[in-house]
Amino acid sequence: MDKKIAFIFPGQGAQYVGMGKDFYDTYPVAKEVFDRADQVLGCKFSDLIFQGPKEELTLTKNSQLAIFIVSYAIHEVVKQHAPDMTPYVCAGLSLGEYTALATSGKISFEDCLLLVKHRAQFMNDACESHPGSMSVVLGIQEDQVSSILSEITDHRVGIANLNCPGQIVIAGTLQGLEVASELLKNNGAKRILPLDVSGAFHSPLMKEAQERLTPNLQSVVLKETSIQIVMNTVGDFVCATQDIRNQLIEQVTQPVRWEKGIHSMVASGVDLFIEIGCGKTLAGMNKRIGVSFPTLSIEKIEDLQVLLKDSLTCSC
Repeated sequence: MDKKIAFIFPGQGAQYVGMGKDFYDTYPVAKEVFDRADQVLGCKFSDLIFQGPKEELTLTKNSQLAIFIVSYAIHEVVKQHAPDMTPYVCAGLSLGEYTALATSGKISFEDCLLLVKHRAQFMNDACESHPGSMSVVLGIQEDQVSSILSEITDHRVGIANLNCPGQIVIAGTLQGLEVASELLKNNGAKRILPLDVSGAFHSPLMKEAQERLTPNLQSVVLKETSIQIVMNTVGDFVCATQDIRNQLIEQVTQPVRWEKGIHSMVASGVDLFIEIGCGKTLAGMNKRIGVSFPTLSIEKIEDLQVLLKDSLTCSC
């Protein structure tokens, strides 16, 4: 295909009961992914994905695994049925970064699944031992937010996500978020919206999870492949395997610079984004970032059929 393609993958929060079931029922290659995951995890984890309950699926220790498995399974179907749509680069939002590394061939599916299992459990534990949350700040610039948050010395709170223009996510202790919200409102923020999350992800409150995950990341086998990777913490291309390890370690406690990563991919010549997995959140962010061409989202079989139809009408 003549397009320079980026595959992008969603993060935690996109999950819902029944996601990926149509692919499981229709495509043997997708069913194989779910079955392999069940075997590696030593339980019928796919039952939780397809049947719930929602409260159990939403837990950090489960939702990260579920989203990774579903995104990877859909990717395998795309890879099999649209072989001309080989990505130049892959990227993922937070947890989605692991999916990006697995689908690009830099980590095996089984190794990545176990990494995600550890990451999810360690972050879940950190949420319980260091309670916190996250809020979206609307209508104020990053430098202003950074400056205001730097004045808060009694509580831990900082920038966690820079997703798209006008939308900054902050994370910290509950008291820290309360203090920060008041200061931000008094200094021009239009709205502060609490997020329904179980902890302060991408903040120093995840330090314990970072320390526990580091040995796993340092020992996992990484391969060099022709597909490029854009990573969250730097919002740019990362090539060397040790640098990829370091970025995965940093990502646990450092801000996700998603908007910067999208700009880096566009600047490299990417002219087609394909969002693979649950929801269409990343496509919405691309619109707000100002990406001038559409982002195709592959969440359901009907989406795949549109993609396949489009690929037949393009020069390949």
